Amino acid sequence: MSTALTDLFPHPIVQAPMAGGVSVPDLAAAVSEAGGLGFLAAGYKTADGMYQEIKQLRGLTGCPFGVNLFMPQPEYADPAAVEVYAHQLAGESSWYETELGEPDSGRDDGYDAKLAVLLDNPVPVVSFHFGVPSTDVLDSLRRAGTLTVITATTVEEALAVQRAGADAVIVQGVEAGGHQGTHRDNPETDGTGIGLLSLIAQVREAVDIPIIAAGGIMRGSQIAAVLAAGANAAQLGTAFLATPESGANAVHKQALTNPLFVRTELTRAFSGRPARGLVNRFMREHGPYAPAAYPEVHHLTSPLRKAAAKAGDAQGMALWAGQGHRMARELPAGQLVEVLSAELEEARTALSAAGEAGGEVR
Repeated sequence: MSTALTDLFPHPIVQAPMAGGVSVPDLAAAVSEAGGLGFLAAGYKTADGMYQEIKQLRGLTGCPFGVNLFMPQPEYADPAAVEVYAHQLAGESSWYETELGEPDSGRDDGYDAKLAVLLDNPVPVVSFHFGVPSTDVLDSLRRAGTLTVITATTVEEALAVQRAGADAVIVQGVEAGGHQGTHRDNPETDGTGIGLLSLIAQVREAVDIPIIAAGGIMRGSQIAAVLAAGANAAQLGTAFLATPESGANAVHKQALTNPLFVRTELTRAFSGRPARGLVNRFMREHGPYAPAAYPEVHHLTSPLRKAAAKAGDAQGMALWAGQGHRMARELPAGQLVEVLSAELEEARTALSAAGEAGGEVR
């Protein structure tokens, strides 16, 4: 890890920014106070909503934290395909007694307005999902004293992150819950993502900027594994989703370890972009037919997801979760950071002892 990033926190544990109301100030503050790096998720919020959460977080902790932004999306969705999908969802609309959302409700997620806020009120770290910002944007944030991090899911994307001048790259394996942070959505690559350990090794040989590993990490021993593979830190999302400080719906938290939900899949059913979640009725019935249309499908299904959550119906919610979801622990976020840190040290000690024993055998 570079000196600047290391100065932010003593332990290589980063709490993933989970949009949709999960990564709230209480969660980020608890993680940062425990020595990790807490994150707010600005995705789907207004610029003022993001600013108010930053103010609230600063009132809870003086420790460093990060804010995540979604990159504006290009217009490449097929309007006819979105319309067909809307017709298919008519039954869901009737069932939940709510109208479908307007698919053309905006593509940029208030990106420019949020950047303006972050330049006027700098935060320690800003990360980007779904693409690479311009070098000018990264330079402006750097002049404001902000470190920048960008998600990549392939070696080529990681190289693009380095060329743009970011301070670090988040290497996201296919195991990760929620949306895959691909720079350009391509239906032909659905389900072809690379496992985290293999991806770290490949990226480590291609770039020389710090790597933050993300994807299915739930235990300190897994953090030790990604560090040994070449990462400088580990980003955990699903592990923090079950904590009491998380803003996730109670039904979502319970589903992580509910025997009814035995596996996860990547799906476009809820947003039009590949995202990993617990397999439920909505995903099974609509996933095979959902078009590659983000954020149109996200806007379209938003009222359905809210209605399902209000009704406590897990079968109609987007239950984002990584492949390690069954290992979720209902610990306070700060305590979870401490437990993960202890597990990490234990794993490192075991690896060191094994290495010494191996040397003696030779």
